[in-house]
Amino acid sequence: MQLVFASNNKNKIKEIQQLLPNGIEILSLEAIGCHEEIPETADTIEGNAILKANYVTEKYGYDCFADDTGLEVEALNGEPGVYSARYAGEQKDSNDNMNKLLEALKNTTDRNAQFKTVIALNINGTQQLFTGIAKGKITTEKSGNQGFGYDPIFQPEGYQETFAEISLETKNEISHRGKATQLLISYLNEIK
Repeated sequence: MQLVFASNNKNKIKEIQQLLPNGIEILSLEAIGCHEEIPETADTIEGNAILKANYVTEKYGYDCFADDTGLEVEALNGEPGVYSARYAGEQKDSNDNMNKLLEALKNTTDRNAQFKTVIALNINGTQQLFTGIAKGKITTEKSGNQGFGYDPIFQPEGYQETFAEISLETKNEISHRGKATQLLISYLNEIK
């Protein structure tokens, strides 16, 4: 079985390929000749995952899955949410995003937040959604140099370290993306 992962992030693709059951081959967007930027114009995380998966299925005819992720901060009414990657502007710079978020929270004690990943899977003419959530809080300063995005300022529940300080193996077990991916894998195991 071949499945397109609507991503050109080679590390993400390799990571997911290792987790999937035997007999399922992951293809990148590049591998199917999709070189255009897929629009992410929905106003929800679920909506963007669906848009990306549908784009590949409708334009290229492949079974496909796509993910979208956002950081939702309680004191900011769920922001940056769907706009997490471009919170500080279209340049999508992680440091700018973290600095803007830390500034927005500097006078608040409520630092509760959650990462949310939604995977939309289009397979055999149906669509399934898988959601993974990692609860935690926003730290007062950056710490750690692993991971990406907001990882240096996100401390998951039950840990003293940020996502940027814990091992990749641990992060994959407890992270939003890891949880959503496990649900996807369970489903694929059931139907293969």
